[in-house]
Amino acid sequence: MTAFLILAALLLLLVFRVPVAFALGSLGVFLLWYFPLPLNAVPQRLYGSMDSFELLAVPMFLLMSNVLLKGGVGKDLFAAVQSWVGHWPGGLGVATILSCGLFSAVSGSSVATAATIATVAIPEMTSRGYERPFVLGMLAAGGTLGILIPPSIPLILYGIVTETSIPKLFLAGIGPGLFLASVFIVYGMLYSRFNSNYERVEKASWEERRRATFMALPTLLLAASIIGSIYMGIATPSESAGIGFVMALIITFAMGRMNLEKMKEATYKSMKTTTMVFLIIAGAKVFSYAITLYRLPQDISTLLTSNISEPGMFILAVGLVLLIVGFFLESLSMLLIMVPVLFPALEGMFIDPIWFGIFFVVLIETALITPPVGMNLFIIQAVGGAKLSEVAKGAWPFALMMLATAALLYFWQGLALYIPYNT
Repeated sequence: MTAFLILAALLLLLVFRVPVAFALGSLGVFLLWYFPLPLNAVPQRLYGSMDSFELLAVPMFLLMSNVLLKGGVGKDLFAAVQSWVGHWPGGLGVATILSCGLFSAVSGSSVATAATIATVAIPEMTSRGYERPFVLGMLAAGGTLGILIPPSIPLILYGIVTETSIPKLFLAGIGPGLFLASVFIVYGMLYSRFNSNYERVEKASWEERRRATFMALPTLLLAASIIGSIYMGIATPSESAGIGFVMALIITFAMGRMNLEKMKEATYKSMKTTTMVFLIIAGAKVFSYAITLYRLPQDISTLLTSNISEPGMFILAVGLVLLIVGFFLESLSMLLIMVPVLFPALEGMFIDPIWFGIFFVVLIETALITPPVGMNLFIIQAVGGAKLSEVAKGAWPFALMMLATAALLYFWQGLALYIPYNT
């Protein structure tokens, strides 16, 4: 009964549009006061939620992605990829998804990926006869690769919350990320094949390819250095994020695309996003401490394990809950609220925490492109000057593909686990 009242109170606060961070924090403070427990535990938990070396990766990756965004790196990536694959059937769609994947490997952010590539791809694709809802939906879905292909900010937070190896999570995200990108590409090619208005792009000359690739090469090297330094054990995710930020500054200033005004804008935007993320983390930390004292995670874990003995039914139940919650919460809020509650049940179900992290992220990716609060829908709506219904219309086939990928992950766990456990 207590668990139901706590969850109902949280849902009520969210329904009344209380910001997630304050809904979690205020409810946690009330529960600690009611327990009763000295409220000096609150500032201790708030400080403890920020006092983490691993969390430094979040603001550093955000700074790096915003510097690259202001420096127009997305244009270079898109131009380079388009010069090689633009003449294929549906080539601009292929170029869009590949560009999203490449930028994801630098930024770790879905919002940054969607915004960066959309500014270039929307006018280019619509001018070639691609239907506008399809273009908008593809870009909203392509942006979600930013929280699956490493380095991924949600995977960093999942690793911190569950004390799971972040490098292994990054490795586990490679297979599903590449698979999902491939599915999007195939769908884009088939869509173009049966679209009568579609116009093919002329094949680029070798000189055009050389020039475009040369312009994108610094960014590709940046992505390789970030990922390589983590996987080779040379640097932690936080250290590699710092290195990446410095390299992004060097690249954009050397190319003459960065100045103090743009740097100020990138820093301010990163600060706003970092503050939002850290406030949610702080509120979630207080809330999770309170519900632990009330044994809410343990009770839910016991309820699940006593009533659902099959891991498959447990995963199905988790998937349904995440899909419903995803209609009302954005991805980071879902992760920080749901993971502490669900994670204790994994051990009793013999579910691999690395695999569960990837499965979880695929599902919260889906929430990014489902109304009413799909973050990527709003980003693409703003960039493309479109109606939300127009973006959602183009995004729903991609949402189905992502759900199918989540189902495939259950039946073929090696898609996520082969690389981390065999390298």
